Amino acid sequence: MVGTIKFENVKKTFISMDGEEVNALSGVDLEIEQGDFVCLIGPSGCGKSTMLRLLAGLDKPTEGTIYLDEKKVTKPDCDRGLVFQDPNLFPWLTIYDNIAFGLKVRKLFRSRRDDVKEYMELVGLKGFERSYPHQLSGGMCQRASLARALIGHPSALLLDEPLGALDAFTRMNMQDELLRIKKEKNMTMIMVTHDVDEAVYLADKVVVMTPRPAKIEQVLDVKLSQPRDRNNPEFIRLRSEILRILDFAGKEQEPEYNI
Repeated sequence: MVGTIKFENVKKTFISMDGEEVNALSGVDLEIEQGDFVCLIGPSGCGKSTMLRLLAGLDKPTEGTIYLDEKKVTKPDCDRGLVFQDPNLFPWLTIYDNIAFGLKVRKLFRSRRDDVKEYMELVGLKGFERSYPHQLSGGMCQRASLARALIGHPSALLLDEPLGALDAFTRMNMQDELLRIKKEKNMTMIMVTHDVDEAVYLADKVVVMTPRPAKIEQVLDVKLSQPRDRNNPEFIRLRSEILRILDFAGKEQEPEYNI
């Protein structure tokens, strides 16, 4: 497990349903070090989730290259775990079997069955092995989705707004859980979010993106120690700075004249 990531001049163009060309990403360059927690933030539809899909290998760049640990990303692999906003659990399987599903598909379950118990405990689901998704809360289902992604021992965990549908209290609880898991596993994490407070609370680096066709407007280092105080003056300053950048991202600034 390492987890260094590089985007080199990555561009992505889609063809819409009416046949028009849609430019989603416009020359994205980004380097992420092993063990970093990076949050991608920007306007809706600007290409944040597209970046995750490209990194996951679910789609290919129109131009440019993406590397994980100096290896070109060309297809999905267990070295990248992906968690969506919707847990996407199989409703007919127990929580245990949902988490074990990937191991069974790869014919690794017999040799690694103890991993299922380990990761259920890691995400706080001990005692719910025989429960079904409909019997659990949204937050607990998202914990199962997280365990399912982690059980493949990925170098990087990709999080596409996984907390967006949760209530405020559960969301803050899950934020702390993500930080605990990152610390325990020393894993690279990349998370798409629209919540500026969430980005400042979690991230080592916040990547602010422009409207589509997206490029990176600015990368901010968050040097606050963990656990973070949301009322800390530096926390509030960073939040205000990100909001300011988002308001002006992608706009041409008029020159200032002194007369």
